[in-house]
Amino acid sequence: MPRQLTLNLPVRTALGREDFFVSPANAIAVAMVDAPESWPQGKLLLIGPEGAGKSHLAAVWASRAGAATVDAARLAVAAVPGLAAAGKVLVEDADQIARHPEGETALFHLHNLVLASGGQLLMTAGDGPSGWGLRLADLLSRVEATARATIALPDDALLSAVFLKLFADRQLQVAPNLIAYLLSRTDRSFATARTLVAALDARALALGRPVTRALAAEVLDSRDSDGP
Repeated sequence: MPRQLTLNLPVRTALGREDFFVSPANAIAVAMVDAPESWPQGKLLLIGPEGAGKSHLAAVWASRAGAATVDAARLAVAAVPGLAAAGKVLVEDADQIARHPEGETALFHLHNLVLASGGQLLMTAGDGPSGWGLRLADLLSRVEATARATIALPDDALLSAVFLKLFADRQLQVAPNLIAYLLSRTDRSFATARTLVAALDARALALGRPVTRALAAEVLDSRDSDGP
């Protein structure tokens, strides 16, 4: 049943493999993540724009593999042995590693320990290693040598699925014509889709109205008039 508009229910993000929509924009990346036995040297770097589904896809792998998961911003040298002991490790937002005082050293040792034991290492990032600001040459060379799976900007099919999932996560049921309308009015950005759905949800709650094409037009027109 549709959510009661007067209730501000929590967002419940669906992160199962069946919730991940495969399209030409991400099919190769999905295939690579789904076949960890084929990763050269047991490691893979998953790259894509914000909101592209990197964390979702990586979480599916981590769940299946029983992998330890750590955010790069919180990766400390002292935690490396424990993480490596899991055998399989997911490092989220690895492109932020240089912002952490001991992050580069920690990732360097984690990389070496996991692979030396025959384990697997999956890293997610918004771009390639050359843009991470790495100062540790040995780490840069290892990350540069890591196979990459890239999620491209979404096509219509993928962005439609993303919109539907974002609405479903907020327990909102919307008409198909709304999705088509949103596609015609927004850029091809996962981040924009997430921000827009949140704005529609908030507006619907504030006005006590369902999320419809008319409400979307009001929100979009307001955003356009406010400018970038």
